[in-house]
Parts: sequence; structure tokens; C-alpha cells
Amino acid sequence: MRAIIITIGDEILLGQIVDTNSRFIADRLTKVGIEVTRMLSVSDEEYDIEERMMMSLFDCDIVVMTGGLGPTKDDVTKRMLSRLFRMELVEDPEVLANVERLIANGGMRMNPGNRSQALVPNGCRVLMNRKGTAPGMWFERRGKVIVVLPGVPFEMEDLMDREVVPALQERFPGLLLDYRVVKVYDIPESELSLRLEGFEERLPEGLSLAYLPSPGMVRLRLTARGVKPEVLDEWLAVLCGELEGLRVLEGDEASLENEVVTLLTERGLTLATAESCTGGNVAARVVSVAGASACFRGSVVAYANDVKEKVLGVSGEDLERHGAVSEPVVRQMAEGVRRLLGADYGVATSGVAGPTGGTPEKPVGTVWIAVASPEGTVSERFVFSFTRERNIDKATMKALGMLLERMKASRG
Repeated sequence: MRAIIITIGDEILLGQIVDTNSRFIADRLTKVGIEVTRMLSVSDEEYDIEERMMMSLFDCDIVVMTGGLGPTKDDVTKRMLSRLFRMELVEDPEVLANVERLIANGGMRMNPGNRSQALVPNGCRVLMNRKGTAPGMWFERRGKVIVVLPGVPFEMEDLMDREVVPALQERFPGLLLDYRVVKVYDIPESELSLRLEGFEERLPEGLSLAYLPSPGMVRLRLTARGVKPEVLDEWLAVLCGELEGLRVLEGDEASLENEVVTLLTERGLTLATAESCTGGNVAARVVSVAGASACFRGSVVAYANDVKEKVLGVSGEDLERHGAVSEPVVRQMAEGVRRLLGADYGVATSGVAGPTGGTPEKPVGTVWIAVASPEGTVSERFVFSFTRERNIDKATMKALGMLLERMKASRG
């Protein structure tokens, strides 16, 4: 079963907003066995929307569209569908009641634009929008399905999970497309592919392996088409065996920060961070995990040398002699924040993020990272890339990875 996703809106084509809807929809469709073959973005012009939708229906079984359902004149999707499918726009009492409720709850007054949201083509299946005024719509033509959803992400996401996915599973039972994800960190993609060359050669028909690299990590996606889930799980076990000895996280939702928070919480331990070149990015990753309050004490973003010295207790003499990007300084930062905030673990970063500031001895991308714990302090020097954003991301990943490995090796 094949699907095409179409996002509607000039704001996407102008680069004013990022299209996150396609990613979410593709994830949900894939998980129920529907293969997404294309993602398209089109303007608010009625002709463009119609042309792309009709062309897509020749190439796939399902078209999912988002956007163009608002109350303003540039929202033409509903009008186009009504004309194309020769359906009259009629006021739906249930949709109108929902619009009135939302308007009243928001302290606003009903106007003709709001009321027009209750107009729907009289031959479609209405998908009730609990989080907004624009309903979703489901059309079927000659065995093909067209799903139309509002473009507001949180409205679209709720409709996908609550209405669309269950309806697709009922309409197309027995779909077989599934995948598993393993995340490997601290190994380059090229080396990993060499290690898994034999594994890929042994994969049976219907199974494929994809490499999805990101700073400090490679996601391995094992995909099965037309193969039962138990076969996929058997080969996942084989894949994990091939990765023995590497640093591996299993599951699409797995992350270093999740692992760190889980392990700290299970052991009743706490963490604090002292960050220079990463500017609080390590702390941000940790607190993005629900439940981080059980283990995270806080962070000091010590960008300036006097902050390192006065707040974290770093030796002024060491700062003068070795510089901020040095082993003595980063070790004192980790130990200082651990002591200052009363944490079991302290993590520190100090480096040259770039694009300027590098020297022959400390080129751009040089980062020192330290982890302090009751068992002592470990530190390591890295040289990443010339790009500031990648240096920050890679240093963040490496700091979390070092912390995780230190905790796993700990007796506590």
C-alpha cells in the first residue's frame, strides 16, 4: 500500500516555516504498513493543489493532504474538493457545535469566518477536530483514499492518531511493513558499514538495512516489507549480535539522554553540568526527558573565564597557564559544579566551537570533556569539525556518552 503526502501553503515554499507535518504523517503511516513514496509541497493556488492531488492518485493508493482549511480567502482546499468531487458544501451541526464550543472557550465571538468552518462537502466522512475549528475530511474514489487534515501541527497530529490511523487499519487490513531501529554511537558510518557488510549480504528478500547518520551517532533501520514481524525480530537479534562490543541503544525513541536519566533515577543519583562551548546544550538535552527533575540538579554555563574561576572555583593560575580549553580547567569545572550543586556526577565541556578562535595547538573543533564522580574524574580531548553547530552537537553527544559509560562502569 503506497501513499503520497502533500503539504499546502505558500509559507512552506517561501521558507517561512519548516514542514514538520510530513515527517509525522510518514512516521505514522509507516508504522501501520503503508509505504510513503513521495512528499510534496504546493502553493495555496487552487489549480496547483488539484493538479498535484490528481497526479498523485495515479501513483498511489492513499493521499494525505494538510493545510488550506482555514477561514480565510487563501484557504481553498475544501472549496476545491467540493467542486472536484461535485459535492455541495453543507453546514454540519456537530462541527458547528464544536466550533462554537472552541470559540466560547477562547473568549471570542463567533463571526462568519468561524461559522464557515462548519461547511463540509456532503459526501465526505467528517473527522472531528477536538483541538481546532477546521474538521478533517475523508474521501474515497475508485478504491483510492484522500485524507485532508488541518495544517496546524498539534491539530493534525491528534487527528492522525485518533481518527486516521485506526480508519486506515480498518480499511486496509493485513498490511505488512515494519521496521526496527538500533542506534550506535562513537563509531563512524563508514567503519560501521564495513563491520556489517557480511550481515547485509545475508539479509533475505524483504529485509533491508539503512544507515541514518547524525552527529556522534548512526541510526540503523532494519525494514521488512511483506515479512512477518517475528522474522524481523529474529534478524534484529542477529544485528545486535554483530554490534557486540559497540555502544548501542535499541529502539527508535532511545537516546543517550534517556539512558542517562533512566540510569541516574534507578540508582537514586544526581547530575550537574558545567558548560562553556556547549552553552547549556547538555543540560537542555537532559531536561528534555520527562522525569529529569528526579536526578538533575542544575547547570552553570561558565562561558567567561572569571565565571569559571569565581563560580566553579577553577584556578586562575591554571586558566592563565593552560587556557580555558585544557584538561586541568575542564576537570576543575566538573569537580566544581559537582561540589557547588551537591551532585553525584558533574559533567563539564570547554572547547573552541568556531568558526574563529582556533590556534595551531588548539584548532577549531578542539573540545575537552570531563566527568567527575565519587570514584574520581576522567577527561578526554577531542577534535571535531570546522562547523560551530556540529561541534556543539558532537560535544554534547560525547559528553552524554562519556557520562553513560562512566555510570555503567561504576559500582554504584
